[in-house]
Amino acid sequence: MSPVAPVGIETECLGAVEEVDRWQWTVAAETAATTVDIDTSIDSFIRRYGRRDDHGRPGSACGVAILVSHAAGAWRLGTDVGPPSPVAVPDIVLIAYRHTTPGPVTAESHTQDQDPGVRVGEWSRSWSTFRHERAIAEVIDNIRSGEVYVLNVVGHWQADWAGSMYTAAERVASIEGARWGGALFGPATDSGRPEWFVASGSPECFVRVTGREIRTYPIKGTAPATPAGRERLLGSVKERAEHTMVVDLLRNDMSQVCEPGSVDVERLFYLRRWGALWQAESAIVGRLRSGSVLSDVIGALCPPGSVTGTPKPRAAEVIAHLEPVGRGPAMGAMGFAASPSDVRLGLSIRTIAGDDSRLHLWAGGGITWRSIAAEEVAEATAKAEGVRSALRAADDTPG
Repeated sequence: MSPVAPVGIETECLGAVEEVDRWQWTVAAETAATTVDIDTSIDSFIRRYGRRDDHGRPGSACGVAILVSHAAGAWRLGTDVGPPSPVAVPDIVLIAYRHTTPGPVTAESHTQDQDPGVRVGEWSRSWSTFRHERAIAEVIDNIRSGEVYVLNVVGHWQADWAGSMYTAAERVASIEGARWGGALFGPATDSGRPEWFVASGSPECFVRVTGREIRTYPIKGTAPATPAGRERLLGSVKERAEHTMVVDLLRNDMSQVCEPGSVDVERLFYLRRWGALWQAESAIVGRLRSGSVLSDVIGALCPPGSVTGTPKPRAAEVIAHLEPVGRGPAMGAMGFAASPSDVRLGLSIRTIAGDDSRLHLWAGGGITWRSIAAEEVAEATAKAEGVRSALRAADDTPG
C-alpha cells in the first residue's frame, strides 16, 4: 500500500482514484449565527459517496477519506477545545474519491512537487522540559484529588522545512509498525501544491466497522523494543493499570452505540512493535445498535479515549487548560469509509502536519498517579524521535 494514500483505503485502489468532492469544517469558524449540523453533514456525505464499487470501474465511487481532530471531538463533547491549532488544517475533513484508470503514484502526480527532497531545520519544543514536567505534576495532583484517573499529556515540536510533502508523508507513514499509516492533502493552491498535509505513522486502530460489528484496539503502555524493555512493560503495574483504565473507558464509549451486553474485551494487554518501541494493545468488540450511523460512532468515541483520559469530559477540560498549543489534526482519527458499513479509522498519533514553510509534530503519553514526570517526558520525546528519525531518512541536506 502506498503510504501517501488515505488511511484504510483498499490496496487495489492505489494509483487508481481521484478526488471528486470534499467537505471541511473548523471549530474556530463555528458561531451562533453559522452553526452547522455536523452529524447531518457527515452522514449525508458518506451516504452520497461511500458506496464503493467492488469492480472498481472508472468513474464509479471508491469511498470517503476521513479526518476528525481532537478539537472537533472536544467540541462535540461540549468541553473547551483548548488553544488554536498551530497549522491551518480543518478539524473535520471528508474527501470523496472515484475510480480512474490505474497509473503510477508519484510525487509529481500526487502533489505537483517539483522538489522530491525533504530538508528539515532544527526542531523547537512548544514548552520546556521543566514546564512539561510541571504539567505532569499538576495532572498527578488532579489524580490524587479524584478529578481524573488517567490523563494524556501531549507535547508539540515545530521546525522550518522545505521540499516534497509527498516524500515527507511517505517517510512518516512507512515507519516500522505503522499499520495505520497514511496521509491526507489539502486543496491545491495556484502553484499546484496542497495548502497543507497530514501524515500519520500510527500503529493504532481506533475504529473498525464491518456491517454491525465494531472494533477498537487501544494502545497504552510503552517501552524500548529490547528484551529487557519487553519484560519491564509486561511486568509494569503502572502501565497495566493505565492500560486497563483506558480499556474500561472505551468499553463505556462503545456501549453508547452498541447493543446492551455486546461489548467485550476479546484480548487484553498484548505487545506490538512500533519503530524502536514496544506498545501494549487490547482488542474490544461490540455489535452496533440497529440504526447507528457513522456520526453516532464519532460522537460516542471522539475525542479518542486513549489520548484523552477518564472521565473523558473532565480530562478534556484539563487538557484544554494545560497544553500551550492546540493538538491540530493529531490525537484524533484518520481513515476511510468504503461504505457506511465498512469504516476503518486509525488513531492519528505519531502524526505530523505542515504547510509550505512549517512542520508540526505531536507526541505524549498517559499519566497515572504512579507516573514519574521525567520518565513521562522521556517517553513522549522517544515517540517524537521515531517520527523525526523517519524524516531525517528523507532529508537530503548534506551532513
